[in-house]
Amino acid sequence: MIVDTHCHLADAKFRDDVEAVIARATDAGVVQIISVGAIGAIENDLMTVEIAERHKNIFAAVGVHPHDAKDCTPDRIAQLRDLAASKKVVAIGESGLDFHYMHSPPEAQEASLRAHLALAAELDLPIVIHCRDAEHRLVEIVRETGIPARGGVIHCFTGDANAAREFLALGFCISFSGIITFKNAGAIREAAAIVPDDRVMVETDSPYLAPDPYRGKRNEPAYVMRTLEMLANLRRVDAATLGAQVIANAARVFRLVGIGD
Repeated sequence: MIVDTHCHLADAKFRDDVEAVIARATDAGVVQIISVGAIGAIENDLMTVEIAERHKNIFAAVGVHPHDAKDCTPDRIAQLRDLAASKKVVAIGESGLDFHYMHSPPEAQEASLRAHLALAAELDLPIVIHCRDAEHRLVEIVRETGIPARGGVIHCFTGDANAAREFLALGFCISFSGIITFKNAGAIREAAAIVPDDRVMVETDSPYLAPDPYRGKRNEPAYVMRTLEMLANLRRVDAATLGAQVIANAARVFRLVGIGD
């Protein structure tokens, strides 16, 4: 069994068959899913919460992706605060910094990140962080503001072992996606081997970043098993044991309802 700690079930790529996608995940042993809004307009977050509220073992995170940080106004933060009143919302995000694509100016990304950190602290929720080519600046900002009391997760980690150590020192968990199955992901695989047991998570980030042998196809939560197997191999542990550890870590950080409760 495993939990997919980060996917996007409200994405347009799932619009026609989201229920079938969820059923396949269940059949594959995915016992809990955290679906993240954040991408695009607030309607994406609304749909994300609605999907979570229809399914016992699906939970939601709401936020503004750093790509859209230019649209992160005080009104948008207020809308996220209202959405987070749902008992199925377990995190704020994904927020963060993406200095690779720069779809929003750096100053807008930093302002949005600070607003999300403040909202997570206010609501006593963990924060989900996206970081691409911006590890140093992200660490600086979190050192200034402090990590929310409930902690947070660096999702879809793409840094090296040194970056992992810095994030761990701040108190973050680190989540690995299907990227660790890619041939050119040696530095990420090295980092995956050093994260402590109680800080490691796995995810799909679906419908993006399908792991080998599905690379190039639409990703979906069922494929998290492939990432779990690779991560277990890197850490020299049994996949079932690691899966149970990830479930425990997600339950602790996101305050997830127990399986079968």
